Amino acid sequence: MKQNLEQRAELVKSLAKSIGFDSCGIAKAVSLDADARRLENWLKKGRHGEMKYLENHFEMRIDPTKLVPGAKSVITLLFDYFPEKKQEPNSPKIAKYAFGKDYHLVIREKLNSFLCVLREALGDVEGRGFVDSAPVLERTWAFKSGLGWIGKNGNLINKKKGSFFFLATLITDLELHPDDPYVQDYCGSCTKCVDACPTEAILPNKELDASQCISYFTIELKSSSLPEQLSDKADNWVFGCDICQDVCPWNRFSQPHNHDELTPLEEILTFDIAKWMAVDKDNFQKIFKDSPIKRTQWEGMQRNLKLYKFS
Repeated sequence: MKQNLEQRAELVKSLAKSIGFDSCGIAKAVSLDADARRLENWLKKGRHGEMKYLENHFEMRIDPTKLVPGAKSVITLLFDYFPEKKQEPNSPKIAKYAFGKDYHLVIREKLNSFLCVLREALGDVEGRGFVDSAPVLERTWAFKSGLGWIGKNGNLINKKKGSFFFLATLITDLELHPDDPYVQDYCGSCTKCVDACPTEAILPNKELDASQCISYFTIELKSSSLPEQLSDKADNWVFGCDICQDVCPWNRFSQPHNHDELTPLEEILTFDIAKWMAVDKDNFQKIFKDSPIKRTQWEGMQRNLKLYKFS
């Protein structure tokens, strides 16, 4: 039986690769009791700021069977996004994950295809795929499936590829041999991400104060204005922030992705501050209709562009 489960797991990983995912790991579907305590404590401290949705569906976040009745396995999939091209110098900075098409659209389609090929190969398989679309603790499941360790900046870090990848999750009733959950923490005494964070959002003991993160201010915060003190700390980031990833020594192993869907928009690579400021609402919606940047909306981007400081 164990041999069959191992063979089935290898087949699942092979099918994931055929769909276009870059890595695949498998964990047993269990209740995440320790994570429940950490999450509850984190929420009580208000580290999530205005992201009140993180308070919802608490039981679902820690128990995969609440999302998929009869769940036996949690499959974690990595989808690389490190770009080959960089933005022009002195451009308003955009987080690399937002260079191309909205990853929710790309990965959701691949998850649906993945579930279809699993059913073709293995019969009646029930499951649900998630990519930031439901209360799932993606990084914990990725860690439990042996795909990396949680870094001091809260990101999953893989020894061979760093941290520039998206996480997707498929919870299924398919019984599979799980991967070895133990991955050594290779951060060691390094504090580069902690030291480099201009807003001091990275706290000791691998705790992130999301309410102080530049990404939070420029994407999640819905206020019409930003904190005054942020102006001197934003370092020209106007949508998201990659500082803690850019300084991470493990990201020297990041390789450019090969996903056509994530080909960078030319506007993101080449627009200077003047061109960004000249984009009206209609053009913003046309240019970024399939981009993650649409989340902040035109009004939010106009607000964020005020963070830009001319050199």
